[in-house]
Amino acid sequence: MTGAVAAVDLGASSGRVMVGRVAADTLDVAEVARFANDPVRAGGTLYWDILRIHHDMLDGLRAAGPVASIGVDSWAVDYGLLDADGRLLGNPVHYRDARTDGLIERTLAIVAASELYELTGIQLLPFNTVFQLLADGGLPPAAGTLLLIPDLLTYWLTGEVGAERTNASTTGLLDARTGTWSAPLLDRLGIPAHVLAPLRDPGTRVGALRDDVADALGYRTSVTAVASHDTASAVAAVPATSERFAYISCGTWSLVGVELAGPVLTAASRAANFTNEVGVDGTVRYLRNVMGLWPLQECLRAWPGADLGALLAAAEREPALAAVVDLDDPGFLPPGDMPARIASACERLGRPAPRTRPGFVRSIMDSLALAHRRAVRDAVRLSGRDVEVVHIVGGGARNTLLCQLTADACGLPVVAGPVEATAIGNVLVQARALDLAPQSLPELRALVARTQQTRTFTPRTGGDRGWDDAGALLESARDHA
Repeated sequence: MTGAVAAVDLGASSGRVMVGRVAADTLDVAEVARFANDPVRAGGTLYWDILRIHHDMLDGLRAAGPVASIGVDSWAVDYGLLDADGRLLGNPVHYRDARTDGLIERTLAIVAASELYELTGIQLLPFNTVFQLLADGGLPPAAGTLLLIPDLLTYWLTGEVGAERTNASTTGLLDARTGTWSAPLLDRLGIPAHVLAPLRDPGTRVGALRDDVADALGYRTSVTAVASHDTASAVAAVPATSERFAYISCGTWSLVGVELAGPVLTAASRAANFTNEVGVDGTVRYLRNVMGLWPLQECLRAWPGADLGALLAAAEREPALAAVVDLDDPGFLPPGDMPARIASACERLGRPAPRTRPGFVRSIMDSLALAHRRAVRDAVRLSGRDVEVVHIVGGGARNTLLCQLTADACGLPVVAGPVEATAIGNVLVQARALDLAPQSLPELRALVARTQQTRTFTPRTGGDRGWDDAGALLESARDHA
């Protein structure tokens, strides 16, 4: 049997299949397939095209050739519903769909925000699974089982039903202290407990491929539950050499936080909108969701043919901190005319709006660095964890302007890379389950540090006052919102 494993890594805009090989001082990952992940709007609802994702995943796994294991990770919160016979009831709805508008307020009328946070430790975001489940009058009568996206695809590969714990922890339905589904919360909200699948941990063997899937791929193997929330996989692959680090898993979203041994469930943590999600080996990813590179992606969609490299180079020459905005404003969440929304946000702050495309890009980069700074400082303050270095992993690690601005804003060195952290974390959990990799999380990270390319950005001096003033401007605007 080959020592290679296949990592299916699904992002909000694209998916890919990576083949990984792990040995004592070897960690190689190679992309064998990449495919678009385009949502579909039909009847006024925004859906994921889950059957196309499944089809393209199988094509990628076929190209991966015989492997010793397969693992699937993806974004969080979204799900498919199966009926009693295991048939999908409809395409999963996209988390950016408007169906959850107003549901936070309606839910908090049933369960107080303080009680909800004390139970689950999850920050209030309109697209959390708990709020999606209450949309449209609740679950349809035919609903038999709810499976988050990686669990749904794993079910189609193996026929085995389960809920991987790192992703389950993002739903707002998992007890933050016990790591089990919260029966009291489900009862209060009228969500039937039987729809939630049994929990399983990263590294668990799920089962062998279904015969029809194995025939379609041309080989037989098993599927391993990885840290199926993509951020959990990415954090597992942070090349940290001590526990005194902050991480930023940066792509469409920036997930900014620290790794802890247990949850932080204080009133101050809830007020700061921090979340406690499960990581590999029972760790807690204590973090805040920041809007990430989504505004830049939407600007590029509004500027067909724009050269991102040229725009970033030009943005570096733009005046610093001239047009900062609060990227955590939910007005930036939906798709649409992002430049117009940035201009409007600048005007509300009494600042001149950018007039050029590089100006808009610099606005986003400065604003995102400020959001990173705020989240890192809040994580340190609320958790008591000292931080000596910030690790940026994921696609944002390629963005040298953002990495340097984040180092400047945080006043800490930034280590950028690996870019493929999510796939690497996926591969490492599978390899460890097969006894092909070290067993402890620090040893896995040491392997990443020895084998993967990174770049260090040192904070530039002299600009602290500018970052302080820009941060104070945004805090004042939040206080008066």
